[in-house]
Amino acid sequence: MLFLFLYNLLMGVGLIVFAPFLFVKVILTPKYRSRFGRRLGFGLGEAAAGLGGGPRIWVHGLSVGEVASAKSLVRELRRAFPRAAIVFSATTASGERFARASLAREVDLFFTFPLDLYWSVQRVVDQVAPDLFVLVETDFWPNFLARLKKNGVPAVLVNGRISDRSLARYQRLRWFFLPLFRSFSRLAMQTRQDAERLRGLGVSRERLAVLGNLKYDASLPEAGTEKILPGRASLHIPESSLVMVAGSTHPGEEAAILTAFAKVRTTLPPLFLVLAPRDVARGGELVELVGRHGLKAFLRSVPSSQGGEVLVLDTLGELAAVYSLCDLAFIGGSLVSERGHNPLEAAVCGKPLLYGPSMEDFAEISRDLLAAGAAREVRDAGELAAAFSLFFRDGDARRKAGEAARALVAAQQGITERHIALLREVLQKEGVDVQGA
Repeated sequence: MLFLFLYNLLMGVGLIVFAPFLFVKVILTPKYRSRFGRRLGFGLGEAAAGLGGGPRIWVHGLSVGEVASAKSLVRELRRAFPRAAIVFSATTASGERFARASLAREVDLFFTFPLDLYWSVQRVVDQVAPDLFVLVETDFWPNFLARLKKNGVPAVLVNGRISDRSLARYQRLRWFFLPLFRSFSRLAMQTRQDAERLRGLGVSRERLAVLGNLKYDASLPEAGTEKILPGRASLHIPESSLVMVAGSTHPGEEAAILTAFAKVRTTLPPLFLVLAPRDVARGGELVELVGRHGLKAFLRSVPSSQGGEVLVLDTLGELAAVYSLCDLAFIGGSLVSERGHNPLEAAVCGKPLLYGPSMEDFAEISRDLLAAGAAREVRDAGELAAAFSLFFRDGDARRKAGEAARALVAAQQGITERHIALLREVLQKEGVDVQGA
């Protein structure tokens, strides 16, 4: 294939030109030095040989974000195919660490994704010998996909998405990317728009499926993991109060929350605030901060401290359940540069949401919530106060936003199951014994 020949020619020239620089960087940088051999495909043979005789499913996520998207899919793969060997690779060190920490029970083998050199991908693909390769979102490499095709291994893209920026790049370099997209047996896209963008690039309709965003299933609390609270009385919240929960907050944003809360509570019906810091060890510090704003706080962990307008939830595992008791939720880590926390824990309870502009770890979901009218973005204490005032004064606005949040989550249910059905179909088409898997 001319495309692959030119790609490897350019790769070879690049390696020759930049080899001295790359060598020095690898030698002097511990994080590269420790993984370099594995990225060349060494050190995998014995572990791969011990995977057993069942079907082998290889799932790959570039980094932490892609691994997070894949969590629900990998867990369902384990349930759907209990005899299959599931292997998981990541490109970045942080992605590999996160995968090992979050999927240890489901995955039989973790390893580092190889560099896209002809001989390194040949070594790894031949040793792993997968029956199916599943790529999560992105990380397209010509030599790797060509080796899968040569070995007769079907590849499926899941949770695919084409942003405006990516589309411009794909259009400009269509000669490079179209052969890569055509290497996949199926491409499961998040939205119809994503699928149509690939159609516009020349991908056949038969290869495309629109299955939704796996991040919804991956981000929802797992059934049975949250603590069930008997009600507001157990938290010493007055039944007549309207309640806001500020969840997973970080230093730098609690002051803005308290400034806004103190401002609006003087002119509104009785209000109550639950402040849940991301670091529960900060409970005492937050009680003092609340006092400096003219309010009284008490700690969840100290029953004798009950009484006040602010509860500091300095315990683990209760936040998801506490969201069900509130009238309005603020998602922490978003007014400061902490990339935001999970908004679905509150959305699934049917609560209107507020968050700041830093929601990078849940970018697609936060945009969906805004578009559905389930959430509002705020940038400072002034905008927080305005949003508090709106939602606490207008019960109809609270109800509509909460219903929109619940409806959005409900509309996304079954995404993982649809992906499993697609993967089962591909395996069956290839003659892999999925019943025995």
